[in-house]
Amino acid sequence: MCLAVPTEVVELRVDEPDMAVVEVSGVRRAINIGLLASEGVRPGDWVLVHVGFAMSKIDEAEARATLRLLEELGQAYDDELAALAQPVEDD
Repeated sequence: MCLAVPTEVVELRVDEPDMAVVEVSGVRRAINIGLLASEGVRPGDWVLVHVGFAMSKIDEAEARATLRLLEELGQAYDDELAALAQPVEDD
């Protein structure tokens, strides 16, 4: 199962303008925010991440409600967090 996971932007990469560091459930990961360039992503924003890309911005209340729902999925959510924690392979 592939999920879009709500994550909080904690850092923008100055040397890589299309990249940011996000955090969810204690897991931090660099993701691509290029698809949201026109929306002005900044630390503290919440974004939905799918396969390493921020797909959309969401408000914090919606993000937290979605995370609660995902946690109820149990193993599927745990598997998605484990996948998110894995390093991204360069092509």
